[in-house]
Amino acid sequence: MLPVLLIFLVIASLIGYKVISAVPPLLHTPLMSGMNAFSGIIVLGAISAFAFSPEDMKFWAGVALVMAMINVVGGFLVTERMLKMFRKKVDSGGDELT
Repeated sequence: MLPVLLIFLVIASLIGYKVISAVPPLLHTPLMSGMNAFSGIIVLGAISAFAFSPEDMKFWAGVALVMAMINVVGGFLVTERMLKMFRKKVDSGGDELT
């Protein structure tokens, strides 16, 4: 069973890399926001996999859960950082800086 799961991991990684590398840089921020919502669904799937996995696979299901959470948190942090670049700065006198 483990070799089959590893094959799925490799194939999914290669397809994900191919898809992401084809996206133009201008679309990264809007797509990242949408993918954060999708990643939340993946976390629910990882929780289900952890809850219903056999005892000998609990470790790998836990790894999947942790990796999914890192993906969600990292995505939100990067999106927040990108959105800060578009906010107007205000000086101490209340005037907007450009």
